[in-house]
Amino acid sequence: MSETSLPSIAVLLPCFNEEHAIASVVQGFKKSVPSATIYVYDNNSTDETCARAAESGAVVCTEPRQGKGNVIRRMFADIDADFYIMVDGDGTYEAADAPNLLTAAIDGHLDMVVGNRKDINVDAGRAGHAFGNTIFNFLFRRMFANGFSDIFSGYRVFSRRFVKSFPALSSGFEIETELSVHALVLKQPFTEIEVSYGTRMEGSVSKLNTFGDGFRISSMFVLFMKETRPFVFFSYLTGIAFLISAFFGLPVLIEYFQTGFVTLIPRWILSVGMLMVALVMFVCGLILDSVARGRTEHKRLSYLAIPRWINKH
Repeated sequence: MSETSLPSIAVLLPCFNEEHAIASVVQGFKKSVPSATIYVYDNNSTDETCARAAESGAVVCTEPRQGKGNVIRRMFADIDADFYIMVDGDGTYEAADAPNLLTAAIDGHLDMVVGNRKDINVDAGRAGHAFGNTIFNFLFRRMFANGFSDIFSGYRVFSRRFVKSFPALSSGFEIETELSVHALVLKQPFTEIEVSYGTRMEGSVSKLNTFGDGFRISSMFVLFMKETRPFVFFSYLTGIAFLISAFFGLPVLIEYFQTGFVTLIPRWILSVGMLMVALVMFVCGLILDSVARGRTEHKRLSYLAIPRWINKH
């Protein structure tokens, strides 16, 4: 590959209180991807993260709005490159895996390459996080589509097309779910490659909250399903409303056919009301499905308007 054909590469490191790990992480990427510019985005750290990153040769930027999603939104908006390597700044991922991920993205013309964590049960935090990761990955495949086996991986390579077409609506750790949904909705080419995943460096503390982040991620699953698969989402609601209608209405119908009278008037009113709710939900699903298709087509055209990097050698 000639010098003029090399793509520009940015390494993006979102950080919050990672003074014990960030210098090692920056040095690792300077060695593994020497042509890359390394950016550390600090998210209101109260320790020496910024100073350690600057001393290591990284470009240090700040994002005052707390949350990983807010940091990623800022990084994607601020930085221009042909390819982006995004990785957590806690030292749990190996910089030596970056060339493999980057080569797969460039040679395969892929918009996203996800580092599929091996040995994830050798937890960098609490054991509950590894169990939750398994459960959420299973739910993601059932609610959306197969294709991802590690939707919460913090080690990814993106094309410029992906980054500049990504809306980044999330504010916290649920941003990884949004990244995966974006790739699936726009049918972007992506793959997963196994990467090493280790324990945190001494002094580094996990920022995950098992129940709080779990609730936000669950809520995001529901929101994304409503936004991207409204017919399926409202079909579930239709089914629930119809079952409630049948539960209250069947005894009334049985009574009527046996006696010719209806004495359970409140049950019948509730049954008819829930049947109307079911019909409204079904119609909403049909209408919003057409709206979602139009939005997807618009996002797809915006994505295609961004030229992909081509090796001109």
